[in-house]
Amino acid sequence: MDMPQCAAVPMQTIGPLKVIGDEINTEVMVPLATYESPLWPSTNRGAKVSRQCGGIRTTIIDERMTRSVLLEAPSALECRQVVTDMPQHLAMLNQAIHQQSRFTQLIDFHSQIVGKLLYLRLEFTTGDASGHNMTTQAADIAIQCLLKQYDFLKYVSVSANYCTDKKPTAVNGILGRGKYVVSELLIPRDICQSTLKTTPEKIVDLNIKKNLIGTNLAGGIRTANAHYANMLLAFYLATGQDAANIVEGSQGIVHCEVQEGDLYFSVTVPNLIVGTVGNGKHLEFVRHNMTLLGCDVEAAAQQNARRLAAIAAATVFCGELSLMAAQTNPGELMRAHREFERKKEAELAVS
Repeated sequence: MDMPQCAAVPMQTIGPLKVIGDEINTEVMVPLATYESPLWPSTNRGAKVSRQCGGIRTTIIDERMTRSVLLEAPSALECRQVVTDMPQHLAMLNQAIHQQSRFTQLIDFHSQIVGKLLYLRLEFTTGDASGHNMTTQAADIAIQCLLKQYDFLKYVSVSANYCTDKKPTAVNGILGRGKYVVSELLIPRDICQSTLKTTPEKIVDLNIKKNLIGTNLAGGIRTANAHYANMLLAFYLATGQDAANIVEGSQGIVHCEVQEGDLYFSVTVPNLIVGTVGNGKHLEFVRHNMTLLGCDVEAAAQQNARRLAAIAAATVFCGELSLMAAQTNPGELMRAHREFERKKEAELAVS
């Protein structure tokens, strides 16, 4: 097999972006890797608003990485027996899992029974890793323990699509996969007008008619946003994440309202899968970017990944706010694309 080659994706930093919360309370420059060059100035405009308004408050609501397993029993009756017994098996399963990984902790499970098929959605904390391999290894161990415990069970698969990994489903939004993060900010009316070139009322109205009603008409699943995926992909590529996780990561909801004449704006990102250790983190540019973000220091398990998740969600906030503001003004979106993409093409031609 040929040695792997690298695909060059243009990368720039935006900011500084001011983020406040339990995981971070500072200004930070954020690297974004993308072919869509207008994303940098647009997200940078949101970063400017973050500084003008004292910082985007970012809160991690929950965190859990999931892997579902599929087992088969003689009938639904035996499946129900296993589900009923599962709470008393958690300690036994964790004891077996900890023999292979000290950072993987089984914290909960959910189940579905279809005929004689038993789907178990296992939920773990995974330290500073995003947890794909850690949860698969733990799920393998859990399966072996359950097969020993119940001789009537049969193995079907270590991944049963009830996780759900890299597919748009309702279950992730309902139960969570990765970090569940909310970023929010109260933006004074004068800043809306001077920096965003719009009004709070226009952004709120557009959010209702575009993100909520438009997405509903399109059949969106647990989602109502303009372009989470743009910021997430650029952030994931710049920080060595598994970029395919933008599929579930882009399922999130924008909520905004007018508060005493000002704009309350928030992004909820319930499936943010990021890590600061693991595959991809050894690359030189990734190490450099982790240092830039303050996520390379020695810390207790999960603290680096939590900081990274907070910055990622705040970055999504910046890009979402800026695009929504642009789309309230006829022609602004296309003018920006023409201006910045032609500028980038001219720079490449000169170089």
